[in-house]
Amino acid sequence: MPTTHEPDSTAEFHHVDVFSASAYAGNSLAVFVDPPPLTTSQLRRITGELRHFETIFVSTGADTVHARVFDLLDELDFAGHPVLGAAAVLHGLGGTPPGVERRWTFTLAAGTVSVSTRGHAGGHVSALLDQGRPELVSEPAPADLPAIAEALGLTSADLDPALPPEVLSTGLRYLVVPVRDGAALAAARISHPAFDRFLAGLGAQFAYVLDAAAVEGRHWNNDGVLEDVATGSAAGCVAAYLLRHGRASHGVELSLAQGRFVGRPSRIAITAYGKPELVERVTVGGDVTVVGTGRLLTLPAGEGL
Repeated sequence: MPTTHEPDSTAEFHHVDVFSASAYAGNSLAVFVDPPPLTTSQLRRITGELRHFETIFVSTGADTVHARVFDLLDELDFAGHPVLGAAAVLHGLGGTPPGVERRWTFTLAAGTVSVSTRGHAGGHVSALLDQGRPELVSEPAPADLPAIAEALGLTSADLDPALPPEVLSTGLRYLVVPVRDGAALAAARISHPAFDRFLAGLGAQFAYVLDAAAVEGRHWNNDGVLEDVATGSAAGCVAAYLLRHGRASHGVELSLAQGRFVGRPSRIAITAYGKPELVERVTVGGDVTVVGTGRLLTLPAGEGL
């Protein structure tokens, strides 16, 4: 006989690939739309079970989508690729015809952001996230450069001599570390035993290593075990950084590459608006492809909030 379940004891999810117009590329993501009431402990355990780099849980309202995002270590105040992926899923669930644009307002712990989506005849959805005005958090001193390089498995000679590391934020604080060339980018890794604490001393939460000439970057969880395929929240910081340092122009879209080193090449569309001395806002976008859907037949036991 088929198994039966109590009401709200199961949860459906959508498996999507973000920053790719085809499946099995880009950054994978699990999206839960209007799941049953779940505690923070349950959300963490579901994220760990599915093993995507991040998982997003959204509750839809009349005007706003409320979202919570988790990676394999903790809950995030903000994240780019989960918001883009969730907006694309909502676009598809709404049955919007190809070519028709939809707009969404997402509320996360770090604030409210807007997303536009447009479907294509091939089945994928293009999503564009307005991350608002970026914040310059801090500028590490020249004396910090050797330690920054060493924490990332590099030497001072591997850093870009023309571009200084900076900490920027559009919701999460990233230490953007420009490197000299592709060889330095390939050699980068997290080698500091207490990378979280090291970054906190610089005012950052995460690090993003950038080859500005090639417009390609890398990012890892702070334990250094997992490398991210495509980091939407960091991409907004990169857009602001490049405009600040004359490597991007107002309103001109650039294509940021990521994921090559983990076999999941991705392309992130980044655009900064304003002037080098005042970046007014940044947008991050890309294609989203639905790979499949699934259902959790058993939910984890809750252990507090």
